[in-house]
Amino acid sequence: MKALRVLLGAVGLALMGVGAFQLTDVRDPIGVLVWLGGAVLLHDAVIAPLVLLVGLVLVRRRARGPVRGALLVAGALTAVALPVLLRPGRTANPSVLPLDYPRNWLIAVVAVATAAALWGAGRGLVRRRRRPDR
Repeated sequence: MKALRVLLGAVGLALMGVGAFQLTDVRDPIGVLVWLGGAVLLHDAVIAPLVLLVGLVLVRRRARGPVRGALLVAGALTAVALPVLLRPGRTANPSVLPLDYPRNWLIAVVAVATAAALWGAGRGLVRRRRRPDR
């Protein structure tokens, strides 16, 4: 288990190095840093508290894990897609944003919700099978 953690840590550090190297080619590094700071602020000030509150208030105890996980992933997907989702209309150059990003975002969020529902249902089935009959 420790070897797996070390391996995952090394992969994470390597990917961080790739990201830092990619920043050397950016023309506006201050803009990138502002965007990254805004993403951290959005996550810590909005997404995480909202997920915890919804998980606490609306969901029964057993289903909180899958619901919170799905909400966190959907929130992160939304934060990444937000600039494209808020962009009004078509661009002058159709090759800049060639795909239907709102539709693709919706498909990704539905896939996350489906995976969470299957995860929760699977956990419920496993618990019922493990519970001794009375």
